[in-house]
Amino acid sequence: MSGTDGLRVMVVDDHPMWREAVARDLADAGFQVVATAGDGPEAVRRARAAAPQVLVLDLNLPGLPGAEVCRQVVAADPALRVLVLSASGEHEDVLAAVKSGATGYLVKSAGREELLEAVRRTAAGDPVFTPGLAGLVLGEFRRLAAEPAGQAGSGEPGAPRLTARETEVLRMVAKGLSYRQIAERLVLSHRTVQNHVQNTLGKLQLHNRVELVRYAIERGLDAEG
Repeated sequence: MSGTDGLRVMVVDDHPMWREAVARDLADAGFQVVATAGDGPEAVRRARAAAPQVLVLDLNLPGLPGAEVCRQVVAADPALRVLVLSASGEHEDVLAAVKSGATGYLVKSAGREELLEAVRRTAAGDPVFTPGLAGLVLGEFRRLAAEPAGQAGSGEPGAPRLTARETEVLRMVAKGLSYRQIAERLVLSHRTVQNHVQNTLGKLQLHNRVELVRYAIERGLDAEG
């Protein structure tokens, strides 16, 4: 079987038919659907109880907005990956979701196979975005990364000083390599690679690997080397 087999997934949507259809598609593909929920507070409670690996989350929820659900469940379980599946492709909705800790954002017009692949990639920690939305996020994170960097006294606004090794690791992150793959290529320990990433996050004043990928791609690091 593929890596899909047994992956624990939870589906949150306030429309019962849509929620059940997504859950059925995931189950048919070999995912283990451990819970579903139809409103925000229920989603937070059930996510904590069911401990899914991936949360497929709608943003428009009664009781508690999807972005706040995302913030709370990721705070409670930082290892949880969140894939937003929303009818909205609005810039502010996408940014709110990513800033709340979502790993990816897919609009509901996506096809079944696109959704299944997005869940698989989200589980692996890869940022997944509906085509056309990634560019919006990239531009915003470049702006957010540049502002504090210019205030940090680095001597060059928007370009914090990174070591050669940190830049090398950042470039590999931008290309989509996992920490383990980076460690193998650079002949480093997994822990050392994680430390480099954490140091880089601190210098850039970013909060997670998703934001780091955005920053790196925007700076063109994924096209170098």
